[in-house]
Amino acid sequence: MTQKVRWGLIGATTIAREWMIAAIRAVGGEIAGVMSSSAERGRNYAAEFGIPLATTSLDELLDNCDAVYVATTNDLHHAQVLAAAKAKKHVLCEKPLALTLAEAREMVAACKAAGVVMGVNHHLRNAATHRAMRDAVAAGKIGRPLFARVCHAVYLPEHLQSWRIKDPKTGAGVVMDITVHDSDTLRFVLGDEPEAATGMIQRAGMGSGDIEDGALGVIRFRSGLLAHVFDAFTCRYTRTAFEVHGDEGSLFGDNCMTQRPVGTVTLRNAQGETALPLDHENLYERSVRAFHAAMRGEGAPAATGEDGVRSMATALAVLEAARTGRETKVDPGL
Repeated sequence: MTQKVRWGLIGATTIAREWMIAAIRAVGGEIAGVMSSSAERGRNYAAEFGIPLATTSLDELLDNCDAVYVATTNDLHHAQVLAAAKAKKHVLCEKPLALTLAEAREMVAACKAAGVVMGVNHHLRNAATHRAMRDAVAAGKIGRPLFARVCHAVYLPEHLQSWRIKDPKTGAGVVMDITVHDSDTLRFVLGDEPEAATGMIQRAGMGSGDIEDGALGVIRFRSGLLAHVFDAFTCRYTRTAFEVHGDEGSLFGDNCMTQRPVGTVTLRNAQGETALPLDHENLYERSVRAFHAAMRGEGAPAATGEDGVRSMATALAVLEAARTGRETKVDPGL
């Protein structure tokens, strides 16, 4: 590819406004169009960002782009990704991929059959902190990994307190929004696969009806490692963290479960404490750069469609365990 990649935005969304439009442009792509179910919202969004096409028609958008970024509500991803695959457009989809594993697997299969690249916007595996932790684990710096802990409790900003905690038909709730990220990040850092999960959920009043706004889960991996995840929309003053503890050392990631290129990682072992060197860069730019390379046939997206299915499977297992009070198998069906 010698020309700029023409991206179509499916959804005039906050995450595109805050992160993805700038990331696409920073790595040499262009925003060819935006589709919104509201013509007025789409026109205003296009004017704000200098996007040449605003449309309510998915077909029109697909006629004018090479790749799509799907960031609509979770319940819409399935049909929109299938349409993009049918039109032979590369797909970068927000997480979770869909509402069910069957839908998610169908999306992956459709993109594979169409010969297009499919990626999932699991931005955290692009963080310098997590890449450094992954390298340290793989190099045996902590020996055999035994336990991990993730604190991904935050306060959901008021401008985001909408469908993800109010509308049950969208797959709303903290587990489908945040636990999916924890699962993917754990898989990425550990090089291990979830096998079973338990969990409890909390409804502290931010979510409507039965929608959970906090959760605690324990995930058992194939190696026997146990991981604890603490996810919430309701905690204003927490600091996010990621720890991995092995039989010869521990890794402490601080302020690292975030969209921003920040955070530190400390290795503690018999020799004392060492701050790992980190090469911070914009997480979304790194993601889009890898996606563009995959479109050229050079490697894979930072997170593949299969990664998205696996992260969903863990989140759904945590929800099922919370519902039944029993340990639940993680089965992505891949």
